[in-house]
Amino acid sequence: MANLTDREVVLLARSSLAAARNGVLKPFTRTEWVRVEGAARARRMSLPELAVMDPPALVAVLGLATEDGTRLRDLLARHTQLAFELERLERLGIWVQTVADPGYPKDLLAKLGSDAPPVLFGAGDIGSLTLPGLGVVGSRDADPVALDFAAEAGRQAAEQQWATVSGGARGIDQAAMRGAHEHGGVVVAAVAEGVERRLRDASTRSAVRDGRAVVVSPYRPDAVFSVGTAMGRNKLIHGLASVSVVVSSAEASGGTWAGAVEALEHGWGPVYVRVGDRVPVGNRGLIARGAVPLPEQGLQSLAGLVTYDHAGTATGRSSRRRASAPETQLGLFDEAGVALAHVVRDG
Repeated sequence: MANLTDREVVLLARSSLAAARNGVLKPFTRTEWVRVEGAARARRMSLPELAVMDPPALVAVLGLATEDGTRLRDLLARHTQLAFELERLERLGIWVQTVADPGYPKDLLAKLGSDAPPVLFGAGDIGSLTLPGLGVVGSRDADPVALDFAAEAGRQAAEQQWATVSGGARGIDQAAMRGAHEHGGVVVAAVAEGVERRLRDASTRSAVRDGRAVVVSPYRPDAVFSVGTAMGRNKLIHGLASVSVVVSSAEASGGTWAGAVEALEHGWGPVYVRVGDRVPVGNRGLIARGAVPLPEQGLQSLAGLVTYDHAGTATGRSSRRRASAPETQLGLFDEAGVALAHVVRDG
């Protein structure tokens, strides 16, 4: 077998990029790979060394089941297919970063640890992922007050030279991203489908080409949108954002709620929640779980929303911290009347 790099081992073993479309050969899950890496590290072996071992040796050295030793060998044998696929993506303007690459967002890796996506696919200036980021999330079926709040958040991010990080869905996501775009800001769209598929949208291609947007996804470039991918990408939004704002959320259901609760439980960064007389009940529920109330005037200084504890971990400004309607995927800046591409559940 050819000599591989750490990057190539991660791409082959942890993603389906070079695997057949029928999905018969499954990449290693996070839990499986943690065991592989741990066993290799205990024996002071590098990842590329695994590529020159036969299945019996992999089983003996790593403690794998026989079928998993064969699976790992077969995954790592697809280096030729991987090279062809990487060349194809490069021609399309799609970049690929693994956790083994120096260009992988360091803050994302520091926040999420082993939960960080092993591979990121993207289009646009990858340097934008290192900007201070305001994550804006919320329901599709938001009222005009909530939509105005989201647009104002995007505007404030643009004026303070923060990126606006959101998911690209209709409603709150779209409002925040339009607010940023209209005021010259950078948008980071963490999408729940493959980047190649999202780039079929003309408005997305234009925004990326003009340097107004970066599209990033943890899923293979041709992946279709689904409930599972929508839920899974939420950690990417909160992980890339310096601070997240929940504009509107259902209680105990939907992707907005689940993503915010996960961010709070894992301490991925400050999570603020819009407050007011007419906010959804889910907003109050998130505050009860440790999110910080955010009145409208709190958006005037984004830097003031982030403080750091003695260990250098970002926390909320307030001392109160810690004491299924369809979502529609559109182009990056499309209004609600544009033809709809996918429909999933979110909250």
